[in-house]
Amino acid sequence: VDGWALTMLSRENVGYASTCNSVGQTAGYFLGNVLFLALESASFCNKYLRFEPQPRGIVTLSDFLFFWGAVFLVTTTLVAFLKKENEELIPAKEETKGITDTYRLLFSIIKMPAVLTFCLLILTSKIGFSAADAVTGLKLVEEGVPKEHLALLAVPMVPLQIILPLVISKYTAGPQPLNTFYKAMPYRLLLGLEFAFLVWWAPKVKHEGGFPVYYYAAVVLSYALHQITLYSMYVAIMAFNAKVSDPLIGGTYMTLLNTVSNLGGNWPSTVALWLVDPLTVKECAGAQGHTCATAGASELCTAAGGSCVTTLDGYYVESIICVVLGFAWWFFLGPKFKKLQDEGQSSWKCKRSN
Repeated sequence: VDGWALTMLSRENVGYASTCNSVGQTAGYFLGNVLFLALESASFCNKYLRFEPQPRGIVTLSDFLFFWGAVFLVTTTLVAFLKKENEELIPAKEETKGITDTYRLLFSIIKMPAVLTFCLLILTSKIGFSAADAVTGLKLVEEGVPKEHLALLAVPMVPLQIILPLVISKYTAGPQPLNTFYKAMPYRLLLGLEFAFLVWWAPKVKHEGGFPVYYYAAVVLSYALHQITLYSMYVAIMAFNAKVSDPLIGGTYMTLLNTVSNLGGNWPSTVALWLVDPLTVKECAGAQGHTCATAGASELCTAAGGSCVTTLDGYYVESIICVVLGFAWWFFLGPKFKKLQDEGQSSWKCKRSN
């Protein structure tokens, strides 16, 4: 899809590749997940779509898979027979001649100074968001917010997720898409602190019947604001990757840049999940001379008739550390990251030896 967008769109419109990608993925997710789960649920269909209650939903999983399987076969067959490649635009030189050639090509791309700088910066740019993105949902469930309620709160986000890339693309399709990334970053970092506040607030407003409507409204509003900042950064990076990718080796080049961008978000999230427990401070209540510093010490505390009580949740410590690191990156490395878009096209062109 990355390579296809590069060759299908004209050079001035290549910034819209990220829009096509994110709108298509969100629409597909909505059809295949949210819409299907609603139509498959007997209670949802009986409550909102039927006059006579029935024991099962309007569609079943087998019906759903059969229908979309048939649609997929028909559409791809039509594309195969009716769509012809424009011979004039196909480069004479093949992109790669095999797996070994592909990896040799990737290595030569990474060695280019502009690409190496981009990779190092993008791999560290999302450290500031790791606690908010990876741990907040788990902490809300831990505080008693039902998982199914959190899942339902994602439904009103779907139209927003489809519209946002279309709106943002007006700002990212130009010559300097990374400006949008840079401007959105401090707002997303501050929302990390706001997420920590929502987790802290949860037990304060919880009652026997669950949580009040205003709490869920605050969660939805926070999530919507978070999505705006997230998509601003995501679409900006995708637009930049499409803009600098060498069209001759587009698929390999752009997929490499997108993979590094995704990895830049994944490794900090993994580390954030792992660090929550070591950063959490617990004490042994009800048993003198015992601590809860390690798993073994916690067992001894419980055996002695005590219980481990959390005095400081590692999530809050992590949230503050992440935001501080995020602002440090934004202040010191952000301007350097923005300067990458001032590099000439020749800085991104791959000089192949063969």
